[in-house]
Amino acid sequence: MPLGGFVIRVVAWLPVAFVLWYYSAPILLWPAALIVDLVARAGFADLVRSIAQSGATLVFATSLRPGASGAQAAYISVDVNMLLYAFGLPLYAALVAAAHEPRWLRHLVIGYAAMMPFVAWGVLADFLKNVAITAGPLIASQTGFVPWQREAIAFAYQLGTLILPTVAPAVLWVLTHRAFLERMKGGTL
Repeated sequence: MPLGGFVIRVVAWLPVAFVLWYYSAPILLWPAALIVDLVARAGFADLVRSIAQSGATLVFATSLRPGASGAQAAYISVDVNMLLYAFGLPLYAALVAAAHEPRWLRHLVIGYAAMMPFVAWGVLADFLKNVAITAGPLIASQTGFVPWQREAIAFAYQLGTLILPTVAPAVLWVLTHRAFLERMKGGTL
């Protein structure tokens, strides 16, 4: 199969993969939510009181107060849409389907499992960015993050938003389809 034919097949599979991903996201993203919960409880127990999944959204209940007078019993909650960091899943699925290799299901499972930590990275970085940077000084000051930590959070957020969701599925696909790529290069498909 020439490269042009492969690209057409990927483009044809993308809408199917995105529809399946979108409607099954609450189930598909549950492992990423579990990873986020474990990391948040271990590393940010002073900030995160609980995490609840509502569809494809994680709701972080924090120990942070709004800072307004008369809000002594109020706490800040942060919603993070996990779909923003998981769109690499249907991209990877479309690449696997377009390659039409034997053991395609194995490749899907490996890619899915390998991408869950990257999704969790983006979600957690988004939460930290919200409480430490964009929430405003009254809330951000309660987090206790020093300037270099806020810079690290900003970097983690950019990496988790701009790089990992697109690069991780491409790299994983190349690693799991090396023989396919060699056959395509040699023109033996």
